[in-house]
Amino acid sequence: MLFKSHRRASLRARPLPEAWRAIMAANVPYVATMSPEDRTELEGHVQVFLAEKKFEGCGGLELTDEIRVTIASQACLLLLHRETDYFPDLDVILVYPHAYVAKTSAYFAGGISVADQQARLGQSAAGVVVLAWDAVRRGATDVHDGHNVTLHEFAHQLDQEDGAADGAPVLETRAMYTAWAHVLGDEFAHLVDDVDKHRRTDIDAYGATNPAEFFAVVTEMFFERPEPLRRRHPQLYEQLALFYRQDPAARV
Repeated sequence: MLFKSHRRASLRARPLPEAWRAIMAANVPYVATMSPEDRTELEGHVQVFLAEKKFEGCGGLELTDEIRVTIASQACLLLLHRETDYFPDLDVILVYPHAYVAKTSAYFAGGISVADQQARLGQSAAGVVVLAWDAVRRGATDVHDGHNVTLHEFAHQLDQEDGAADGAPVLETRAMYTAWAHVLGDEFAHLVDDVDKHRRTDIDAYGATNPAEFFAVVTEMFFERPEPLRRRHPQLYEQLALFYRQDPAARV
Protein backbone atom coordinates (compact mmCIF):
# COMPACT_ATOMS: atom_id res chain seq x y z
CA MET A 1 0.00 0.00 0.00
CA LEU A 2 2.83 2.40 0.87
CA PHE A 3 4.57 1.60 -2.41
CA LYS A 4 1.33 2.23 -4.31
CA SER A 5 0.90 5.61 -2.60
CA HIS A 6 4.45 6.68 -3.45
CA ARG A 7 4.10 5.51 -7.05
CA ARG A 8 0.85 7.38 -7.48
CA ALA A 9 2.29 10.54 -5.91
CA SER A 10 5.20 10.32 -8.33
CA LEU A 11 2.85 9.93 -11.29
CA ARG A 12 0.72 12.88 -10.19
CA ALA A 13 3.82 15.05 -9.86
CA ARG A 14 4.89 14.49 -13.46
CA PRO A 15 4.07 17.20 -15.98
CA LEU A 16 1.32 16.09 -18.32
CA PRO A 17 2.62 15.51 -21.86
CA GLU A 18 1.71 18.47 -24.04
CA ALA A 19 0.10 16.16 -26.58
CA TRP A 20 -2.25 14.86 -23.88
CA ARG A 21 -3.04 18.38 -22.72
CA ALA A 22 -3.93 19.30 -26.29
CA ILE A 23 -6.29 16.31 -26.48
CA MET A 24 -8.01 17.39 -23.28
CA ALA A 25 -8.40 20.94 -24.57
CA ALA A 26 -9.81 19.80 -27.91
CA ASN A 27 -12.06 16.94 -26.78
CA VAL A 28 -13.07 17.83 -23.22
CA PRO A 29 -14.03 21.53 -23.21
CA TYR A 30 -15.36 21.17 -19.66
CA VAL A 31 -11.72 21.37 -18.53
CA ALA A 32 -11.57 25.01 -19.67
CA THR A 33 -14.17 25.95 -17.03
CA MET A 34 -12.04 24.59 -14.19
CA SER A 35 -9.67 26.54 -11.97
CA PRO A 36 -5.93 26.12 -12.60
CA GLU A 37 -5.68 24.18 -9.33
CA ASP A 38 -8.43 21.78 -10.35
CA ARG A 39 -6.92 21.29 -13.81
CA THR A 40 -3.57 20.43 -12.22
CA GLU A 41 -5.25 17.91 -9.91
CA LEU A 42 -7.20 16.42 -12.82
CA GLU A 43 -4.03 16.05 -14.89
CA GLY A 44 -2.39 14.19 -12.01
CA HIS A 45 -5.33 11.82 -11.70
CA VAL A 46 -5.25 11.19 -15.44
CA GLN A 47 -1.58 10.18 -15.20
CA VAL A 48 -2.39 7.59 -12.52
CA PHE A 49 -5.51 6.34 -14.29
CA LEU A 50 -3.71 5.76 -17.57
CA ALA A 51 -0.80 4.05 -15.83
CA GLU A 52 -3.04 1.63 -13.95
CA LYS A 53 -6.03 0.88 -16.16
CA LYS A 54 -5.96 -1.34 -19.22
CA PHE A 55 -7.74 -0.32 -22.42
CA GLU A 56 -8.81 -2.66 -25.20
CA GLY A 57 -10.19 -1.76 -28.61
CA CYS A 58 -13.17 -3.84 -29.78
CA GLY A 59 -15.07 -4.16 -33.04
CA GLY A 60 -12.00 -3.24 -35.05
CA LEU A 61 -11.24 -0.04 -33.14
CA GLU A 62 -7.55 0.82 -32.93
CA LEU A 63 -6.75 2.45 -29.60
CA THR A 64 -5.02 5.83 -29.63
CA ASP A 65 -3.89 8.33 -27.01
CA GLU A 66 -6.86 10.46 -28.04
CA ILE A 67 -9.28 7.73 -26.98
CA ARG A 68 -7.48 6.93 -23.74
CA VAL A 69 -6.94 10.54 -22.65
CA THR A 70 -10.48 11.63 -23.57
CA ILE A 71 -12.02 8.84 -21.49
CA ALA A 72 -9.60 9.24 -18.58
CA SER A 73 -10.15 13.01 -18.40
CA GLN A 74 -13.88 12.57 -17.92
CA ALA A 75 -13.65 9.59 -15.57
CA CYS A 76 -11.19 11.38 -13.31
CA LEU A 77 -13.44 14.41 -13.07
CA LEU A 78 -15.46 12.33 -10.59
CA LEU A 79 -12.39 11.93 -8.36
CA LEU A 80 -11.45 15.55 -7.71
CA HIS A 81 -11.04 16.67 -4.08
CA ARG A 82 -11.82 13.20 -2.76
CA GLU A 83 -9.79 10.42 -1.19
CA THR A 84 -9.75 7.88 -3.97
CA ASP A 85 -8.39 4.49 -4.91
CA TYR A 86 -8.99 5.14 -8.61
CA PHE A 87 -11.98 2.88 -9.25
CA PRO A 88 -10.34 -0.06 -7.43
CA ASP A 89 -12.62 -2.74 -8.87
CA LEU A 90 -12.02 -1.66 -12.46
CA ASP A 91 -9.50 -3.66 -14.50
CA VAL A 92 -10.23 -2.85 -18.13
CA ILE A 93 -12.07 -0.35 -20.32
CA LEU A 94 -13.42 -1.88 -23.54
CA VAL A 95 -14.00 0.64 -26.32
CA TYR A 96 -16.11 0.02 -29.43
CA PRO A 97 -16.20 2.44 -32.38
CA HIS A 98 -20.00 2.71 -32.27
CA ALA A 99 -22.97 1.29 -30.41
CA TYR A 100 -22.47 -2.40 -29.72
CA VAL A 101 -24.84 -5.29 -29.17
CA ALA A 102 -24.98 -6.83 -25.69
CA LYS A 103 -26.70 -10.09 -24.86
CA THR A 104 -29.11 -10.02 -21.94
CA SER A 105 -31.10 -12.71 -20.14
CA ALA A 106 -34.29 -12.48 -18.14
CA TYR A 107 -35.56 -15.21 -15.81
CA PHE A 108 -39.20 -15.84 -14.99
CA ALA A 109 -41.19 -18.13 -12.72
CA GLY A 110 -40.90 -21.80 -13.55
CA GLY A 111 -37.26 -21.48 -14.55
CA ILE A 112 -38.04 -19.97 -17.93
CA SER A 113 -35.27 -17.78 -19.31
CA VAL A 114 -35.51 -15.39 -22.25
CA ALA A 115 -32.39 -14.17 -24.07
CA ASP A 116 -32.37 -10.84 -25.85
CA GLN A 117 -29.93 -8.51 -27.58
CA GLN A 118 -29.73 -4.77 -26.95
CA ALA A 119 -27.76 -2.02 -28.67
CA ARG A 120 -25.80 -0.08 -26.07
CA LEU A 121 -23.52 2.93 -25.81
CA GLY A 122 -22.03 1.96 -22.47
CA GLN A 123 -22.07 -0.53 -19.65
CA SER A 124 -20.49 -0.98 -16.23
CA ALA A 125 -19.94 -4.25 -14.42
CA ALA A 126 -17.48 -5.79 -11.98
CA GLY A 127 -14.02 -5.19 -13.36
CA VAL A 128 -15.07 -3.63 -16.66
CA VAL A 129 -16.49 -0.51 -18.28
CA VAL A 130 -17.64 -0.72 -21.91
CA LEU A 131 -17.98 2.45 -24.00
CA ALA A 132 -18.83 3.43 -27.57
CA TRP A 133 -16.18 5.89 -28.75
CA ASP A 134 -18.51 8.04 -30.86
CA ALA A 135 -20.82 8.44 -27.86
CA VAL A 136 -17.86 9.30 -25.64
CA ARG A 137 -16.79 12.09 -28.00
CA ARG A 138 -20.34 13.38 -28.43
CA GLY A 139 -20.90 13.46 -24.68
CA ALA A 140 -17.61 15.23 -24.00
CA THR A 141 -18.05 17.85 -26.71
CA ASP A 142 -21.49 19.09 -25.62
CA VAL A 143 -20.96 20.02 -21.99
CA HIS A 144 -24.47 21.39 -21.43
CA ASP A 145 -26.83 18.71 -22.76
CA GLY A 146 -26.84 16.65 -19.56
CA HIS A 147 -25.82 13.46 -21.38
CA ASN A 148 -22.36 12.00 -20.93
CA VAL A 149 -21.90 8.24 -21.23
CA THR A 150 -18.44 8.31 -19.61
CA LEU A 151 -19.64 10.13 -16.50
CA HIS A 152 -22.64 7.81 -16.38
CA GLU A 153 -20.71 4.54 -16.50
CA PHE A 154 -17.99 5.67 -14.11
CA ALA A 155 -20.65 6.86 -11.66
CA HIS A 156 -21.82 3.24 -11.73
CA GLN A 157 -18.27 2.18 -10.82
CA LEU A 158 -18.38 4.46 -7.78
CA ASP A 159 -21.79 3.08 -6.85
CA GLN A 160 -20.52 -0.49 -7.10
CA GLU A 161 -17.44 0.00 -4.89
CA ASP A 162 -19.32 -1.36 -1.86
CA GLY A 163 -20.37 -4.44 -3.81
CA ALA A 164 -23.94 -3.34 -4.53
CA ALA A 165 -25.36 -1.36 -7.45
CA ASP A 166 -28.01 0.41 -5.39
CA GLY A 167 -27.54 4.12 -6.03
CA ALA A 168 -25.58 4.67 -2.80
CA PRO A 169 -21.81 5.02 -3.25
CA VAL A 170 -19.40 4.77 -0.35
CA LEU A 171 -20.03 7.76 1.95
CA GLU A 172 -17.94 9.00 4.84
CA THR A 173 -20.40 8.89 7.75
CA ARG A 174 -23.61 7.18 8.80
CA ALA A 175 -25.33 10.58 8.88
CA MET A 176 -24.46 11.07 5.21
CA TYR A 177 -26.12 7.75 4.35
CA THR A 178 -29.27 8.85 6.17
CA ALA A 179 -29.48 12.16 4.32
CA TRP A 180 -28.56 10.50 1.01
CA ALA A 181 -31.29 7.87 1.36
CA HIS A 182 -33.89 10.47 2.30
CA VAL A 183 -33.13 13.00 -0.44
CA LEU A 184 -32.29 10.68 -3.32
CA GLY A 185 -35.05 8.26 -2.32
CA ASP A 186 -37.65 11.02 -2.46
CA GLU A 187 -36.32 12.44 -5.73
CA PHE A 188 -36.26 8.98 -7.31
CA ALA A 189 -39.85 8.31 -6.21
CA HIS A 190 -40.98 11.64 -7.66
CA LEU A 191 -39.28 10.90 -10.96
CA VAL A 192 -40.86 7.43 -11.15
CA ASP A 193 -44.27 8.96 -10.47
CA ASP A 194 -43.77 11.64 -13.12
CA VAL A 195 -42.68 9.09 -15.69
CA ASP A 196 -45.55 6.75 -14.86
CA LYS A 197 -48.02 9.62 -15.31
CA HIS A 198 -46.33 10.81 -18.51
CA ARG A 199 -45.39 14.18 -17.06
CA ARG A 200 -42.41 16.05 -18.47
CA THR A 201 -39.30 15.79 -16.34
CA ASP A 202 -36.10 17.81 -16.24
CA ILE A 203 -34.20 14.75 -15.00
CA ASP A 204 -33.76 12.14 -17.76
CA ALA A 205 -36.57 9.59 -17.55
CA TYR A 206 -34.01 6.78 -17.77
CA GLY A 207 -33.19 7.61 -14.17
CA ALA A 208 -36.54 6.12 -13.19
CA THR A 209 -35.29 2.65 -14.15
CA ASN A 210 -33.86 1.95 -10.69
CA PRO A 211 -31.87 3.79 -7.97
CA ALA A 212 -28.52 2.87 -9.56
CA GLU A 213 -29.50 4.44 -12.88
CA PHE A 214 -30.93 7.42 -11.04
CA PHE A 215 -27.57 8.12 -9.39
CA ALA A 216 -25.74 7.80 -12.71
CA VAL A 217 -28.23 10.05 -14.52
CA VAL A 218 -28.17 12.80 -11.89
CA THR A 219 -24.37 12.66 -11.89
CA GLU A 220 -24.47 13.54 -15.59
CA MET A 221 -26.83 16.42 -14.85
CA PHE A 222 -24.79 17.59 -11.85
CA PHE A 223 -21.73 18.20 -14.01
CA GLU A 224 -23.38 19.24 -17.28
CA ARG A 225 -26.57 21.05 -16.19
CA PRO A 226 -25.72 22.12 -12.65
CA GLU A 227 -27.68 25.38 -12.58
CA PRO A 228 -31.09 23.85 -13.40
CA LEU A 229 -30.38 21.00 -10.99
CA ARG A 230 -29.48 23.39 -8.15
CA ARG A 231 -32.47 25.63 -8.87
CA ARG A 232 -35.13 22.93 -9.21
CA HIS A 233 -33.69 20.23 -6.94
CA PRO A 234 -31.62 22.08 -4.32
CA GLN A 235 -31.44 19.24 -1.81
CA LEU A 236 -30.40 16.76 -4.48
CA TYR A 237 -27.74 19.16 -5.72
CA GLU A 238 -26.47 19.62 -2.18
CA GLN A 239 -26.07 15.86 -1.64
CA LEU A 240 -24.14 15.46 -4.88
CA ALA A 241 -21.98 18.48 -4.07
CA LEU A 242 -21.13 16.98 -0.69
CA PHE A 243 -20.25 13.64 -2.23
CA TYR A 244 -18.24 14.94 -5.19
CA ARG A 245 -16.83 17.88 -3.20
CA GLN A 246 -17.44 20.13 -6.16
CA ASP A 247 -19.79 23.00 -6.98
CA PRO A 248 -20.04 23.00 -10.78
CA ALA A 249 -22.88 25.56 -10.76
CA ALA A 250 -20.37 28.10 -9.43
CA ARG A 251 -18.13 27.49 -12.45
CA VAL A 252 -20.78 28.09 -15.09
